[in-house]
Amino acid sequence: MPPDLPLPYMSITKIILFSGLFILFFSYIGYGILLWALVKIKRLFAGPQQPAAPFIPPVALIIAAYNEAPVIREKIENTLALDYPPELLHIIFITDGSTDGTPDVVREYPAVHLMHEPFRRGKTAALNRAMEEVTAPVVIFCDANTLLNRDAIINIARHYGDPLTGGVAGEKKVIAADGNGAESTEGVYWKYESALKRLDAALYSVVGAAGELFSIRRELYSPVEPEVILDDFVISLRANMKGYRIAYEPGAYAMEAPSASIREEYKRKVRISAGGFQSIVMLSPLLNIFRYGILSFQYIGHRVLRWTLAPLSLVLALVANIVLVLQQAGGFYTLLLLLQTGFYAASALGYAMALREKKVKLLYVPFYFTFMNLAVFHGFYRYITKTQSSVWAKAARTPATRSI
Repeated sequence: MPPDLPLPYMSITKIILFSGLFILFFSYIGYGILLWALVKIKRLFAGPQQPAAPFIPPVALIIAAYNEAPVIREKIENTLALDYPPELLHIIFITDGSTDGTPDVVREYPAVHLMHEPFRRGKTAALNRAMEEVTAPVVIFCDANTLLNRDAIINIARHYGDPLTGGVAGEKKVIAADGNGAESTEGVYWKYESALKRLDAALYSVVGAAGELFSIRRELYSPVEPEVILDDFVISLRANMKGYRIAYEPGAYAMEAPSASIREEYKRKVRISAGGFQSIVMLSPLLNIFRYGILSFQYIGHRVLRWTLAPLSLVLALVANIVLVLQQAGGFYTLLLLLQTGFYAASALGYAMALREKKVKLLYVPFYFTFMNLAVFHGFYRYITKTQSSVWAKAARTPATRSI
């Protein structure tokens, strides 16, 4: 039996335990509840929101496509079928460094502008180069391995009738090919994220757009540093820092298949986490709530806590709980420790089932939660050791039949 802790240390240990549990609750559930309540209060005073009037400005659609030969033809045909006046839509495919014939396929379509150079310098460099040729006031970025719904461009463009809208975030939809557990969980996670984005936008602004589909005013774009990992996140938040809001448009969505395996999904999460830490440093002024007010609250509540204190709280809450049980602090703490260890046991079992591509939804909830937070620790290591390249080796994705 370990020696008894002095009473002040017992109290500190309890504070660590409950503080950790509170941070975890707020990061993943409480923020959404508070956001929902604030939006309800805002609507009571603001009244019903009027729908945006039609607005059809010239638009540049930029798609970075590195070695996307298996999907590039479908992507081009999907893009050409979008419902937007063709004389107002300038489509650019940038295929720098591609060696699998992707540029040759793009050349077959005269309505599409190809930009290609033989050297690959990463997506950020490709976007910077493409933006040098853009003259349209509205720019939309999307990934080559996603398909857009027919009304995506119209639904994004109408938001720019509001002069305070600096950008628009579309919705990401993960499509299950056969409904296995990994796909289901990834899809549910993105549905939850979409709900939070909808509330964020209703309160003030989306905080960080996803690269699958997002848009920005041309005048707000400035060249992104080549070492930036999450270019979409940084571009959109820099627009926020200039005093503009990022709108959310669920009627514009990008559909993609889920990661081909849990290992591929983990690789993607690690990269995002490393980029998250990099972004926190690069966008450090946003942490000043006295300067940015509601934007800082949203940024910290929705993003920063998940990349910093929430993963750390998992460790601290478990260690503090173990210490309290060893000190015989009471049956409540024993029950709490059983719940924690049971959660992690379910996570481990869920991981084992995921490796075997078995569908057990009950186990996937604790597994995916733990899995995401482990990726944050790994991403932090990649960030501080500078071993995460900004040139992304894309994750393999499950083949899926996609319809719009």
